[in-house]
Amino acid sequence: MDLILNLSQTGTAQNPPFCYESLNGSCHRIVYPLQIRLSLYIFFGAMVILTVFGNLLVIITIFHFKQLHTSTNYLILSLAIADFLMGVFVMPPSMLRSVETCWYLGNFFCKIHSSVDVMLCTASILNLSFISIDRYYAVCHPLQYRSRITPLATGIMIAVCWSVSAVIGLGMIFLELNILGIEEFYYNNIVCEGGCILFQTSASSTVSSVLSFYIPGIIMLGIYLKIFLVAQRQAQAIQNTTNQSKTSNKQPSLSKTEKKATKTLAIIMGVFLSFWTPFFICNVIDPMIGYLIPPVLFDMLVWVGYLNSTCNPIVYAFFYSWFRNAFRVILLGKVFQPDSSRMKLFSE
Repeated sequence: MDLILNLSQTGTAQNPPFCYESLNGSCHRIVYPLQIRLSLYIFFGAMVILTVFGNLLVIITIFHFKQLHTSTNYLILSLAIADFLMGVFVMPPSMLRSVETCWYLGNFFCKIHSSVDVMLCTASILNLSFISIDRYYAVCHPLQYRSRITPLATGIMIAVCWSVSAVIGLGMIFLELNILGIEEFYYNNIVCEGGCILFQTSASSTVSSVLSFYIPGIIMLGIYLKIFLVAQRQAQAIQNTTNQSKTSNKQPSLSKTEKKATKTLAIIMGVFLSFWTPFFICNVIDPMIGYLIPPVLFDMLVWVGYLNSTCNPIVYAFFYSWFRNAFRVILLGKVFQPDSSRMKLFSE
């Protein structure tokens, strides 16, 4: 991507500026007008603040209130931690890189930033995958839910999610699997001082996208389609047997709380897929067409993906009454009162 950026800049300016004027091999730099730079800093900065504080509020809420200590909410907590870390460690350096069009934080931190970026994106979709499994048992097999989705099972799912994500993120970058087979070309033609990109071969981009996004996404869509069909059948069965529902061997119907959780988490999954699908489509296509996708478009699609981490707390606030109630409790300082952790945020 830096190579494309350099070629496009040299075609539009006779003496393009460099990230490091005194260093040989420095990347070229795009200098945006001051008004555009300020506007971008304000927009990206607002995203960072909303992402960090919104997800921090979700984390505090689920940690503090004992009524929320359920398997589903522990998976939501894991997702919120991934989004929070995205806002703290990934988005601020990405903001600096996007606005200044250079990377001034060193090569080693560039590798850490890229690996954490991949890790957290993978953790988000794996968390959503496990949440869909949780919802599948809650809706389709409610009698087996408590025996299958135990605290131990939830802990294992969260551990698998973060360990697999760490292996993919750290392994790809630090073992240089993303440039396997083209190392000489990469270091001779792509790398320059002041650049920080995740350059991938066609095989690397395809395999990583399929493993980290497409397969989990298709599985989630299949599970939620199954949940939707089962919920529809349950609703129809309840409607048809309103006056004769005394059989004891019938599966229990969903409570309002379970229905609300399933609907909300399906929306969160849909938001995630909507925001990240354009990037992953381009990520697979770009190496196949000779890296012709403009770097500015790629950068924009990355920020569209980051926007998902900003939107999740907004979805919670819109659909979950417990989140809105917890927000009021925290703002009013009632969270510091004795036994506030046992406060009822919703009627079960």
